[in-house]
Amino acid sequence: MTLSFWRYAHLVLALFSSVFLFLASVTGIILAVDAAQEKTLPYKAANFDQITLGETLPVLKKAYTEITELSIDYNQFVTLQAIDEDGNDINAYIDPKTGKVLGTPVKKSEFIQWITGFHRSLFLHETGRFFVGVISFCLLLISISGFVLVLKRQRGIRNFFSKIIREYFAQYYHVVLGRLALIPILIIALTGTYLSLERFNFFMGEEKAKPVKTELSEKDQKTSIFKSTLLSDVKKIEFPFTDDPEEYYIIELKDREIEVNQVNGTVVSEKLSPVTVQLSALSLDLHTGRINAVWAVILGLACINILFFIYSGFAITLKRRSGRVKNKFKANESNIILLVGSENGSSLRFASAILKQLTNQGHKAFITELNHFSAYPKAEHIIVFSSTHGLGDAPSNANKFKALLQKQQQHQKISFSVVGFGSKSYPDFCGFAIEIDQLLETQNWAERFLELQTVNDKSAVEFVNWVKLWSEKTGITLATTPSLYNHVPKGLQKLMVLNKTATSDSEHTFIVTLRANSRVKFSSGDLLAVYPANDSRERLYSIGNHSGNIQLVVKLHPNGLGSGFLNDLETGSTIKARIINNKAFHFPAKAPKVALISNGTGIAPFLGMIEQNRKKTETHLYCGFRMETETVSGYKKFSNEMIQKQKLTSFHLALSREAEHIYVMDLIKRDASFFVNLLQEGGVIMICGSLVMQNDVEAILNELCLINSIKNLYDYKKNGQLLTDCY
Repeated sequence: MTLSFWRYAHLVLALFSSVFLFLASVTGIILAVDAAQEKTLPYKAANFDQITLGETLPVLKKAYTEITELSIDYNQFVTLQAIDEDGNDINAYIDPKTGKVLGTPVKKSEFIQWITGFHRSLFLHETGRFFVGVISFCLLLISISGFVLVLKRQRGIRNFFSKIIREYFAQYYHVVLGRLALIPILIIALTGTYLSLERFNFFMGEEKAKPVKTELSEKDQKTSIFKSTLLSDVKKIEFPFTDDPEEYYIIELKDREIEVNQVNGTVVSEKLSPVTVQLSALSLDLHTGRINAVWAVILGLACINILFFIYSGFAITLKRRSGRVKNKFKANESNIILLVGSENGSSLRFASAILKQLTNQGHKAFITELNHFSAYPKAEHIIVFSSTHGLGDAPSNANKFKALLQKQQQHQKISFSVVGFGSKSYPDFCGFAIEIDQLLETQNWAERFLELQTVNDKSAVEFVNWVKLWSEKTGITLATTPSLYNHVPKGLQKLMVLNKTATSDSEHTFIVTLRANSRVKFSSGDLLAVYPANDSRERLYSIGNHSGNIQLVVKLHPNGLGSGFLNDLETGSTIKARIINNKAFHFPAKAPKVALISNGTGIAPFLGMIEQNRKKTETHLYCGFRMETETVSGYKKFSNEMIQKQKLTSFHLALSREAEHIYVMDLIKRDASFFVNLLQEGGVIMICGSLVMQNDVEAILNELCLINSIKNLYDYKKNGQLLTDCY
């Protein structure tokens, strides 16, 4: 089935049941806490799972003159109804090993009873129970449709837990938490549905087993059931009224009920419990978490997740709807057609900025989704702006485009351009845009206007490259300032400046240390997005985690917007910024050895990675600078300290403007055998710094691979053994 079917089904079911799911989740959280809290009561005997009836029954008979009933509840608390030696009625929790009274059973509080009643039936009696069953079934369908959506997004079960690109808070955590909470929510929904069906006797067709007299073998007659039956397998025991051998124990086990001879402990008769009764008990255990405190906590967390899904699901929907654009001109009168494929509105934002400029200049332009592609009688240009969903798939508003392209033939020649949006973190970078570009090229009415242009991670700078090309070729003036296409983020975090090193005529690099809120999580290799002019212009800096604080290494550029802003900061001042998770450039957790290669300010994340190398992974630092300055001397001192602490194995420095004129590439050539062995042994090479340096280093590494007849560098890249973050 198509992605749109599952998406709309997911949305419609959520809309229908959201209010009731909210109420059920809130009450479910309270009941889960109550179930977990019950486990803390001191009424359970030690080693309960090892006690047999043969151990406990003689003790109880000795301690009490008359016993009516013994029952074991889901908490494994043993309740005894009896008369003691003083003639007092006993109805209490007891220790099955000693018969000692541990406490008196207490009814649930009125509040918990009220919550339980509301959770089960909304106080609408049978009608309410039926409606709760329907809502449970809806939750089951929501879970299944959500599972299918994640499968389609990740392209199969094998990639189910692979990386998810974070576009915005609601989208990211809706998927991440959805994957984690899927199984508990499915169990809640399935058991809730079953219990509702069972309540209305849906399974009455099954015939119940009747008591059957058991013919006992000689061996069975000599074997006492009391010695082999664990107390943990018992639900209730009804004791004989007299010592008459014809009076039997009636023991209710989890899967059957048996009559037992009180003299020799042999089974007289038994009847199996119907499967429906056993399933009902299992469903109740799983649905309430009453049998295990850990499971009760998991159910409570799942209910909290459901509340979050209600919020994030509607936030995603509203965000998508808010991205809709109203056209000034109709499709059949427009000469420039903008077609958009966008999963979460990012591509649409760029296309809308172009549409606004075109219409403001008097051009008849029209924007629509790729799924609404049709014949455009006056079109001269078609521009496609499309992202890629999941791993190379079409976004939900573009999955019908290929079929429409074959049906909707244009009657005149139309120039086309394609702009692809994606993330290089995925192997199928801009895969759908590439497919569209190739399909359009095969159409007899389509004439290529520009080669395919790609944009990584919504980069306004990369998008402007296409704007310049299209604007220059058409003669239509479009804005080429990246900030005009940047999205101003909301909810920036406040960071305090702890310290900053000074610059001088000879030292143009400085280090800034910032303190974030304790709840903010980040790792060395993540990025800090700074907005120096308090507008949409964004500057990104690699983060090093220094003693739990954010450390940046920045080079001061003349008239540099970002570097000038950071250099002017004073200790104690605050800035607003956001942390961008960059999991693709985190220190590897399991690599046998790691080589860190940097030049200039690219050393920043490596300083944090080395400091945080608690596993003492074999790590080698190669870095290049122009000359030895005070800052570089500080790096040398830091490296020596880390070597002593065994967090760094070796430090190699290249100075390009000193007497020997050594570059990082020279160090790699010198240690060629080390790098070849590192790759063959599954080690990881990380590169951070200038893009020119990255290209030079990769060229040398690739050459080493060819010379030594090992796999080519591209294969090691695919295997995650070459990680880069260069600019």
